[in-house]
Amino acid sequence: MLQGRAGIVTGASRGMGVHFVDALVAQGARIAALARPSADLDALAARHGDRVAVFPCDVSQPQDVAGAVRDAADTLGRLDFLVNNAAIFHPFRLEEATDADITGHIGVNLAGPMWCMRAAIPHLRRTRGQIVSISSESVRMPYPFLGVYAATKAGLEGLSAAMREELREDGIRVTILRSGAVEGGTGGRDWDPAVRDRFFETIVRTGHAAFSGQPAKPRSMAEALVRLLTLPEDINVDIIEVRAANVGSPAPRSEQT
Repeated sequence: MLQGRAGIVTGASRGMGVHFVDALVAQGARIAALARPSADLDALAARHGDRVAVFPCDVSQPQDVAGAVRDAADTLGRLDFLVNNAAIFHPFRLEEATDADITGHIGVNLAGPMWCMRAAIPHLRRTRGQIVSISSESVRMPYPFLGVYAATKAGLEGLSAAMREELREDGIRVTILRSGAVEGGTGGRDWDPAVRDRFFETIVRTGHAAFSGQPAKPRSMAEALVRLLTLPEDINVDIIEVRAANVGSPAPRSEQT
C-alpha cells in the first residue's frame, strides 16, 4: 500500500512511535526514524535493516530538526509524509510545576512539530505529500494533572488547521489523528510514583478514567495511521478521533512501568 513512499516518524523509538514504524514498513514504506539517542532507537534500526534509517534528534531543538530532516531527505531520496508523533506527558498540578516541566512540554509537543513542519514542507511540496500530527483525546476532555499536555495538543490542532489552508494550494494534506488511550504506553516509565498515584486516584474520582475506556491495542492505532496515509489523493481527513471502543479504564497504578 505504501510501496515506493518514504517518510519521517518522530518519537520513533518508544511507545506508539515503534508501532507506527513497524506498520508503515510492513506496508512497504521506507522510514526516517527521529528520536533522541537510545538503545531503543538502535534496536529499531537493527530490526528493520535498510527499510529504516535513524537520525538521533531532539525535536525541541530547531537546529537538530533542520539537520535531521535534511539528512533524512538525502538518504531516502524523497519525503512523502511526516508523522509528528514525538511527545512527552508527565502528570503535575500547574501550581507545583517546575519551569522545566512547562517548557519541556511546550518544546517537544508544540514547538517540535513546528520545527519539523518547517523543515519538511519544501520536500513535501515536491511530492504533494502529507502531514499527520498525533493529538490526544485530552483536548476534548482535559485531564487534571495533564493540563499543560492538553494545552500543547490543542495548540497542535490549531496549528494544523492553519497549515491545512496554508499548504492546500501546494497539494500538501494536513491531518490530525486524535488518539485515545493505547496499551503498553511508556509515558509512565519516568513519572514520580507519588504524583502518579495522585493522578490515577484523581482521574478515577473525576470520571476521566472511564471516559478513556479500556486502552486500545497499539496495532489498531497504527492501522488508523496507515489508512490515513493511503487515502485517495483528492480527499483529506482534517481530523479523526480514534478512541477505545470498550468500556474500562487505563491500567491500574501497579501496572504502569
